[in-house]
Amino acid sequence: MTTAIIGLGLIGGSFALDLRRLNLCGEVIGVDLDEDNAQRAMVLGIVDRYTSLANAVQQADLVVLAIPVNYLPDVLNQVLNLADNNQLVIDMGSTKSNVCKRVKDHPNRKNFVACHPIAGTENSGPDAAFSGLYTGKVNIICDRDLSAEDQVKKTLQLFDALEMKTIFMSSNEHDKHIAYVSHLSHISSFALGKTVLELEENEKNIFNMAGSGFESTVRLAKSSPDMWAPIFEQNAENLSEALGAYIDILSQFKQMIDQRETADMHRFIGEVNDIKRVLNGIKLNN
Repeated sequence: MTTAIIGLGLIGGSFALDLRRLNLCGEVIGVDLDEDNAQRAMVLGIVDRYTSLANAVQQADLVVLAIPVNYLPDVLNQVLNLADNNQLVIDMGSTKSNVCKRVKDHPNRKNFVACHPIAGTENSGPDAAFSGLYTGKVNIICDRDLSAEDQVKKTLQLFDALEMKTIFMSSNEHDKHIAYVSHLSHISSFALGKTVLELEENEKNIFNMAGSGFESTVRLAKSSPDMWAPIFEQNAENLSEALGAYIDILSQFKQMIDQRETADMHRFIGEVNDIKRVLNGIKLNN
C-alpha cells in the first residue's frame, strides 16, 4: 500500500513510522510546504521520498492529511478532486465541523474518513515524531454515514493495528466535547505560562522554584502556535462557552481565597478529586 503523508511533523511523521513498524505500507511519499522538513523526514526514515501534492495523491492508495486545521479544508478539497474510487483519504485534525461541512457535497466525499486520533506531545516537526505515539490512545471517526463503509472498514483496520480504540460521533458533537477535554487544557496552560512570565520577573526563580506540578501543568504551553491558534479559531464558539464556564469556576475559587473560606476550599477540592474516579474508570473500561 503506497501511502502519502501530507504534513511531516509529529502527527504525520509518527503515523508513518508506525505504519512502517507494523508493515502496513509499502512506499511512503511525503508532502510538506517546508522543504527542510521534507528533507529531514527523509533523513529520519519517515518517508522514502517527497514530491508535490498532486504527484503524491496520484500515486497513493492511502492519503493522510496531518496539517494545521486552517489549511485542511482547502487541501482536502484538492486531494478529493484527484482521488479515484479506491483511494482512502483520512485526516488527523483536532477540529472536525468546519472541514466536514466544506466537503460534505464533494462527489468523492465517500473516499474521506474524518478522523481524530487523540495523541500528541508539546513538540513539533519531523524530529518530534516517534513510533508508538498512538498506542493505547483513542481515535474518533466523525460523520461515519458520509463515508463509504469499505473505507471505514479499512480505516478501522489501520487504527486497530495501532492498538487504538475507535469511537464514533458527529463532527458537531466532537468539537463540543473536545473543547472541554483538550482545547481548554491548552488554553489553561498557555494562560498559566503567560501569567508566570509576566508576574515573575526573575527567570531564575521560575527555574529554581518550579516543581513537578508547575512543570506538568505548563508543559502544553510549549505547543506550536502554528497548530493551536487555528484550532482555537476553528472551534471558537464551543471554546468560548467552555472558557466562560472555566472563568466562572476560577472566579468562585478567587472569592473563596479572598474571603479566607478554608472550609469551602476544602469541600471544593474534595469534590474535584472525583476526577480521579472518572479517569480511572475510563482506563479500566478501555
